[in-house]
Amino acid sequence: MAQVKLKGEQILSDQRYILKKVSFDIQKKDGSWQNQDREVYDHGNAVTALLYNIEERKVILVRQFRIASFINGNKSGILSETCAGLLEKGEDPKDAMIREIEEETGYEVRDIQKVYEAYSSAGAFTEMIHYYVAAYNKDQRKGEGGGLENEQEELQVMELSFDEVVAMLQKGEIKDAKTIILLQYALLKGLFSF
Repeated sequence: MAQVKLKGEQILSDQRYILKKVSFDIQKKDGSWQNQDREVYDHGNAVTALLYNIEERKVILVRQFRIASFINGNKSGILSETCAGLLEKGEDPKDAMIREIEEETGYEVRDIQKVYEAYSSAGAFTEMIHYYVAAYNKDQRKGEGGGLENEQEELQVMELSFDEVVAMLQKGEIKDAKTIILLQYALLKGLFSF
């Protein structure tokens, strides 16, 4: 277990979320101490869910523009993803996921199953993502989805066959890690095997 002594924090940016420079001492294997400085980005924890319809062998994904992917070589900046969102302060992850599913996809789904929780990129982000799967059917569609305008969201809701999504995954057309994790979960657990 690492022995760590926090030495200080400096806020580098707090325009929307918080970017800090954290200074700490860490004890090395040989017993000596080393000072390190790291930048840590804190924008809260998140939730994501794969919506699936067993009878129709379909899943729901959303497509949206992601500036970070655009800057890093994604020419369109568009990613196909599972629906997701940030937890509000003090919000239960399950409640947040139910809210995000309705905002982004238009489906009112109450029965969701948590399958994982994992740090998104622990080298620089504090974010813990709570992963869910949720069965849906046509009767649960209550709205258009597409996200919230006041959150500057503009999502395209896509209902695709599971086989089509797996083919996209195998061709490298899905580049979003949380989506890949949930699709791999669906394959591993045989959600569509019957």
